[in-house]
Amino acid sequence: MLALEGVEVLDMTRVIPGTFGTMLLGDLGAEVLKVESPGRTEFVGSAVSPKGEENRREAIYFAPNRNKRSIVLNLKAEAGRQVFYRLALQADVIVEGFRPGVVKRLGVDYDTINKMNPRIIYCALSGYGQDGPYHTFPGHDINYISMAGILGLIGSREGSPVIPLNLVADLAGAPLYGALGILAALIARNKTNKGQYLDIAFMDGVISIMTFFTKSYFLSNAVPQRGETMLHGAYPYYGIYETQDGKYITIGCVEVHFWENLCRLLGREDYIPYHFTSEHYVRKSDDKKWEEIRSYLKQAFLTKTRDEWFELLIQNDIPAGKVYTMDEVFTDPQVLHRQMVIEVEHPTLGKIKQVGIAPKLSDTPGKVRSLAPLLGEHTDEILQKLGYNQEEIENLRREGAVS
Repeated sequence: MLALEGVEVLDMTRVIPGTFGTMLLGDLGAEVLKVESPGRTEFVGSAVSPKGEENRREAIYFAPNRNKRSIVLNLKAEAGRQVFYRLALQADVIVEGFRPGVVKRLGVDYDTINKMNPRIIYCALSGYGQDGPYHTFPGHDINYISMAGILGLIGSREGSPVIPLNLVADLAGAPLYGALGILAALIARNKTNKGQYLDIAFMDGVISIMTFFTKSYFLSNAVPQRGETMLHGAYPYYGIYETQDGKYITIGCVEVHFWENLCRLLGREDYIPYHFTSEHYVRKSDDKKWEEIRSYLKQAFLTKTRDEWFELLIQNDIPAGKVYTMDEVFTDPQVLHRQMVIEVEHPTLGKIKQVGIAPKLSDTPGKVRSLAPLLGEHTDEILQKLGYNQEEIENLRREGAVS
């Protein structure tokens, strides 16, 4: 049994954030149907299924589309909308990531669907939300994290802000909160027998992630500055160091006992009194001793290779991590043990590697049941299940309503 077995999801998303969120639901057992547009849309960040059997290999390596089927509907055509309405009558969840107002113009908005299916849970992902002065503005991850205050805090004090890939808003701020909201709404529906509308904004999610860092600001109006707090690497007990082989090691000696362990290992017990104080949360100290300590650590870590340091630090109960390249990540023994890289058998292409499933449920674990589909691969199958006969399907295809 899978945790979300029997939950039917219509996925209207077109780009990575929404598609990643629905992948999380599919991994846990939900039946996810990608509702895609005719043709193939090429753009940066696209999560549209590839078209044609010659692109099968490209398709199946795209993990965010796994555990999904694909139907192509032209929602601008009345006949295409009617197919969608039939699907919505049977669905539990709809997820869309269009700019506000688009689904209403297409006639597949929450109010329309809710009248047909009051139990529907309708999740809308958008940059700034469905209302407010910015709700129509375009945007991408870099814009949301800059407006939410995170980008301004990433990087060194001397330099410009550093872009942290599109991980914060695109893959955490929206899809994780969207999936969480959907799960909460499913539980609520068990109590009320009613669905509801989920308004998930990328910027809202990013601001929520900032919760830990807002304490000092709300308490005393202290505004943290880039590169000036302990979690920015402003203090040598929490930072990145180059090693003898030109690679890098990280240490995270935030707790006093870890710092003591490091100082003793290096034979510098005199550094033990210099450790975390509450001011380190918000500002860099003027005490020059910290620069002395940092300089010493930089030289010390250059005396051994990254892997030698990792073994030595861990043996002495000191938080450490190797700065890995992608190929190193997926050969690491802990990653392999935790099944965060898996192989899925494909009938013609053999073993296909995929990123594993992060939530480890003891009784209802997630599973990769199918690899990603081609564009419209399941159109006919889905239409037949909805009650369309072959002649009707061919008519829909001729009308351009499906493909």
